[in-house]
Amino acid sequence: MKRDYYEILGIDKSATPEQVKKAYRKKAIEYHPDKNPGDKAAEENFKLAAEAYEVLSDPDKKARYDQYGHAAFEGPSGFGGGGMNMDDIFSQFGDIFGSAFGGGFSGGFGGFGGSGQRRMKGSNLRIKVKLTLDEVANGVEKKVKVKRKVQARGVTYKTCSTCGGTGQVMKVTNTILGRMQTSSTCHVCGGTGQIIESRPHQADAQGMIMEDETVSIKIPAGVADGMQLKVSGKGNDAPGSNSIPGDLIVAIEEIEHDTLKREGENLHMDLYISVAEAALGVSKDIETVNGKVRIKLEEGIQSGKILRLKGKGIPSLNSYGNGDLLVHVNVWTPKNLTKEQRQFFEKSLTDENFVPHPEKGDKSFFEKVKDMFS
Repeated sequence: MKRDYYEILGIDKSATPEQVKKAYRKKAIEYHPDKNPGDKAAEENFKLAAEAYEVLSDPDKKARYDQYGHAAFEGPSGFGGGGMNMDDIFSQFGDIFGSAFGGGFSGGFGGFGGSGQRRMKGSNLRIKVKLTLDEVANGVEKKVKVKRKVQARGVTYKTCSTCGGTGQVMKVTNTILGRMQTSSTCHVCGGTGQIIESRPHQADAQGMIMEDETVSIKIPAGVADGMQLKVSGKGNDAPGSNSIPGDLIVAIEEIEHDTLKREGENLHMDLYISVAEAALGVSKDIETVNGKVRIKLEEGIQSGKILRLKGKGIPSLNSYGNGDLLVHVNVWTPKNLTKEQRQFFEKSLTDENFVPHPEKGDKSFFEKVKDMFS
């Protein structure tokens, strides 16, 4: 079982953004690879702290984590936040460490100075995938075509002579405090430590070409509109022989259903019946996300009655079962009557059976509204 992100950073849910950042910096320095060379446990804690910070420092991800827990980031394709490697950590959060390690890191993970060479990560791509309510409820595998920037076949790189392959250039200046040495990203190679040696004619100046690729995305049941999935390694490539590709970020958009309305994991639908059906009782076939089901309406059913069909809603991302389908019964009053029908209802005006007699257990409209929002 995955550890709680708040526990990893040693904070509670009420922590401010500044407290989250401070807690992460403390953990990252404690478990940094430079302080714990060869310590696999420290490296794993270092990654866990970065993973927790990536989620809790982002208001949208934090809100989803607080609502769904780890399940909000653990679809088959991965929802943001999970499975970070050293390159992700140093490229995204390197500035948080400040001067704790002399302004740079060694070991070759993120390439912020030292003797290690920086591994460049390509840019992310973003697409939107529209899902029907049936697909949301049952999960689906979507194949999408994306246009990616990839390294051209035949492109070769060589070590940058300006920085010697480190991606950083050192500068020494004389100040009133003495000689000071600073480092900055190499302006020739852009920090990759490599420059192009040769490239095919169709490639751009960085050795890249555009290619179409069909990507398969497994979307788990229970996702919600606005959620984002991350497909690792399906973004743009970056230049350099030791670079890693970016990710494909997939935004989920729900297509509105004709009759079913979603509210979290529950579904709502309006069922209209005639006065005769309400008086006599009737069986009705209704549509659910798992096919049609037959329900029986007892005779004398009142307009506003809500029937709850257990487990006929949307699955929970946390695997806590399914929501329910709430059927709202509405008795349809006819607007155009024949002469015979009008006479029937006129005679019924004084009939005892047609005089409203709400039972003690019948809830008013306002009580039903209150129950829905409680």
